[in-house]
Amino acid sequence: MGRIEETFAKLKSNNEKALITYIMAGDPDLQTTESLIQVIERAGADILELGVPFSDPIADGPTIQRASDRALKSKTTLKKVMSLVKLVRKKVAVPIIVMTYYNIILQYGLKRFTDDAVRSGIDGAIIPDLPPEEAAEFISYARKSGLDTVFLLAPTSTEERIKKVTASSTGFVYYVSMTGITGAKLANLSEIKNMIPDIQEHTDLPVAVGFGISRPEEAGKISRWADGVIVGSALVRLIEESRGKKQMLSKVDKFISSLKEALG
Repeated sequence: MGRIEETFAKLKSNNEKALITYIMAGDPDLQTTESLIQVIERAGADILELGVPFSDPIADGPTIQRASDRALKSKTTLKKVMSLVKLVRKKVAVPIIVMTYYNIILQYGLKRFTDDAVRSGIDGAIIPDLPPEEAAEFISYARKSGLDTVFLLAPTSTEERIKKVTASSTGFVYYVSMTGITGAKLANLSEIKNMIPDIQEHTDLPVAVGFGISRPEEAGKISRWADGVIVGSALVRLIEESRGKKQMLSKVDKFISSLKEALG
């Protein structure tokens, strides 16, 4: 059992829901990211998604695109992110998932990536532009290495698509709450409430909801139905707007604590 599975099992036994947070590695620099990871864990996040910057994103809204630009300017690479995780693993136990685009991983080498990721202490990967239909080789290497593969579902996903995505996923299933980009306004809550049981019919994996969740009240409502809530753009925006590292860490601490408290 990996760290992600262990985390969800522990939360379930305590009748709790997972708070999953996203930040961009290297925004504004990797030293700050190291500090942020420690604060995020202490504040109560259960799982961390760590973005790896890419020049041509397709799922990211303006806030995360700007974070990616800042990270690229600080010369953040996939290899440096792995080195950072290896370093910070001596201080934190929170499960860490890298979220990036397939071109970066393909250029790095699939087997090399899955092996190096696990050795560095990374627990899973989310690749928005890699659909399960084209992921057989990557999934094969990931299974052998012990790296979880988290695939995405959307409000438009058919039953056939749900079956395909849930069969290809390990760790949890990522339900995108809207047909749009990160940071957009949250979709109709009733649509989310109705979709989650349809997904759960086809899998025993936890279902986590992301995109558009920016306030504790929203996180609390969605946690009534989902196993986890994912907050990204709101946290990245807070980092962007902070004046100095000290203020940044303090704001992140308070925001994460408020989100976790809202999950009950």
